[in-house]
Amino acid sequence: MTPPSVPLRPLVSWPHLAEPGRSYLVTVDVEIAGTEPVPDWPYDQEEFAIGCMLAGCPGIEIEALGSTAVVLHRFGGTYGPARFVAHAADNLPAPGTESGEPRLQLTLITAGGVPFRTVNLPITVSRETDAPPQQEPPRVLLPSRERRSAEPLPPERLSEAIAPPEPRGFLPWEPPSGAVVEDGLTGVSIVEPVSTYDGGHDAPGSGTDSNQAEHWVESVTAGATAFQVGRDLTVHHHHAGPGTDVGWPVRVGAVPPLASGFQPREALREAIDRAHGRHATVVLTQVLSGGGGVGKSQLAAARAHQAHAEGVDVLVWVNATETAQIIAAYAQAAARAGVPGADGQDAESDATAFLDWLAVTDRTWLVVLDDLTDIEDAAPWWPRPPAGANGRVLATTRRRDALVTGGGRARVDIGTYTTAEAIDYLRERLAEADAGHLLGDRADDLAEALGRLPLALAHAAAYMMNEGVDCTGYLGLFADRASRLETLLPTGADTDGYGRQVTASLLLALDVAQGREPVGLAAPALRLAAHLDPAGHPQQLWGTDAVTHYLTMHRTAPGPGSRQSGPVTPDQARATLRLLHHYALLTHDPRDGDRAVRLNALTARAARETTPSGDTPGTVHTAADALQDIWPEHEHTARDLAAVLRANADALAAHAGDLLWRPDGHPVLFTAGISLNSTGLIGAAAAHWHRLAADAERLLGNDHPETLTSRSNLAFSYWQAGRTGEAIVIEEQVLADRERILGHDHPDTLFSRSNLARSYQQAGRTGEAIAIEEQVLADRERILGHDHPDTLTSRANLAISYQQAGRTGEAIAIEEQVLADRERILGHDHPDTLTSRANLAISYQQAGRTGEAINLLEQVLADSERILGHDHPDTREATDVLRRWQTP
Repeated sequence: MTPPSVPLRPLVSWPHLAEPGRSYLVTVDVEIAGTEPVPDWPYDQEEFAIGCMLAGCPGIEIEALGSTAVVLHRFGGTYGPARFVAHAADNLPAPGTESGEPRLQLTLITAGGVPFRTVNLPITVSRETDAPPQQEPPRVLLPSRERRSAEPLPPERLSEAIAPPEPRGFLPWEPPSGAVVEDGLTGVSIVEPVSTYDGGHDAPGSGTDSNQAEHWVESVTAGATAFQVGRDLTVHHHHAGPGTDVGWPVRVGAVPPLASGFQPREALREAIDRAHGRHATVVLTQVLSGGGGVGKSQLAAARAHQAHAEGVDVLVWVNATETAQIIAAYAQAAARAGVPGADGQDAESDATAFLDWLAVTDRTWLVVLDDLTDIEDAAPWWPRPPAGANGRVLATTRRRDALVTGGGRARVDIGTYTTAEAIDYLRERLAEADAGHLLGDRADDLAEALGRLPLALAHAAAYMMNEGVDCTGYLGLFADRASRLETLLPTGADTDGYGRQVTASLLLALDVAQGREPVGLAAPALRLAAHLDPAGHPQQLWGTDAVTHYLTMHRTAPGPGSRQSGPVTPDQARATLRLLHHYALLTHDPRDGDRAVRLNALTARAARETTPSGDTPGTVHTAADALQDIWPEHEHTARDLAAVLRANADALAAHAGDLLWRPDGHPVLFTAGISLNSTGLIGAAAAHWHRLAADAERLLGNDHPETLTSRSNLAFSYWQAGRTGEAIVIEEQVLADRERILGHDHPDTLFSRSNLARSYQQAGRTGEAIAIEEQVLADRERILGHDHPDTLTSRANLAISYQQAGRTGEAIAIEEQVLADRERILGHDHPDTLTSRANLAISYQQAGRTGEAINLLEQVLADSERILGHDHPDTREATDVLRRWQTP
């Protein structure tokens, strides 16, 4: 019998021309060859992983950026390429030397760990740099300004950049026709398509025929730009841009797979379609409204899968619990679809351009807003009715108030299963696990006892399969637990109407999990996860000291046969995740990246409401400590992770109430706000700091240091937004309060005085700014010393004001001294040192010393590309300024 097969086409990009001492991006992806989607997907699983191992010749060091696996979905796409950085040594050997030909070697590995294809990627060594300037217009900033940071961090740059794309180009290599590779773990077979390239050194682009190389380069997948033959690989923003070929269809977000035993619920699907059909020219949005666990997201996912199968041009799936996530998804969709006006410089502007495009495009599209929570805040981001009938929006929410309808939206109420659907679910789910004998003759009674709620039925089925208990036995256990939960969660306190039944079902499975290895950790782990974002949080959170200590302190006493003793380890914490996953209490899938651990919102709610009140403060603070521990120090290197952590911090703050302000404000509250500022989500940042300032005033008092810090950061957000007048009012009051409470020489007081000077300068009050900056510099030299970083910052800020006041000679003298001091104290490659060089270059240019200015800025640009990366705002800023200077 011929094994099932899928024809694959690899997509690889690598540097054809490498310079010693430089670093290059390498990406590896795959796609299904031929017709997409593949007819009759031959596998039971929705997706499978292909490992990528990249090795370099002597002189080339390989560094992996994140996961090295590519996960292929049945729709023919992946969740993104595997990414590597190839570092070419200064002594990279040339061709013909004893070290052999320069090359990279890529090996693809099955999920079972079996290598099934190796290909050599040839590289030509270049000894001189001739890279063209970047093509994308970068964000314009003032390189001569020392940018401030929100407190309590020391001054640093704020990045508004969006993560770069993964540029791809196809590498046409295949084994002989009909070759089959068997996956030893899953039984999946892969048949690669036939081609003329056998994986040797004669890859397109590696020979002497430059026309052939250029032709191959032009076949790069749409959405990536600037592949230069014989040049560095220059990575621009992922925006495809008007006129650029777009890879249709466009897909953004991961549509959830349909659950085992999924019920099509034809009556509801017909109601959804009728709501759309009744208003085909006006209403494009159907809002699926209902309580937790009724299957709203699954119904939306079924419609999304259907739309994909029908070939819809644009499909966007958004986890809409946070408005910022909606904006980010729209901006990503604008980039992939090449929407006019979306230039990648500002996420909100790109998202607006995407909405405008949806209203006029003749492309077919579907946007799904899943678990929409803050309808008021999301109001500006509802897609508008299109000119034709080619667009549609589905939203899911628990809310049923008036805001759900109106504005081109029709509500469709989603209830529980019918009795027949509930019994069909149990029958199909148990049969899939070869446990149909457990159904018995009490399935209808069990369905009614569980309120016919899909989520409760899923928990019950999982328990029955794991423990070999039939419906009759489960009903007996359920009845015992239900009788003891009457006072814990009375019906009147459950606004969804199903809480008691769901909680009983949940705790029944949890009791069993508590007794399994690792013993005694399931309950505290679930309670901890329940306080985070249901859409997912990073797996690495469970390896932090905060979490392992919490689990150690809250573990129930192990039984006499347990193997667990001593402090809980990160491996035991991960084993607990797998245990909870096994009992369907949460989902743990490392392939989901930064959202590897997910929890149904209703399950999370039940777990929170049954957490002993005395345990809640410790649980909340543990979650906050763990989020703080894994927050990236440099967010521009991990923007996706930072976005997920912000969503989790928001969810935690909402669940914790005032607990994160006891005894003082937890640092994660401030870190989340600073992250919003650094990401350029200025409106969200201002709202965050406004809320924190109000909470601090209410709980800590007007004169508490954290209240003053919150106000100061609110002023900083106003300064970012150009609301200089409002910023000045707050900063003047904060400065007066700090002088009164902390004294004139306190570091926080000096910080406030420095920030006020920056706002005065932005308002054109240069003379007042200079007067304050001269005083701050004198105070910091006296209190902190001449070489303290804050002192150097004050000196640099004063030079900027001198420059803008026309006192260029004095500015240059100070900036030359600051640069020398920072090189000596911080090092040549420190970001502050790079800023000093850029500022000095600006002053040289202003003084007419153009040649020196260009030479210095060229050095700044090269250092920024090497240290910060091509896509960093400071790098793009330097590129833009240098281009303007060099343009006649």
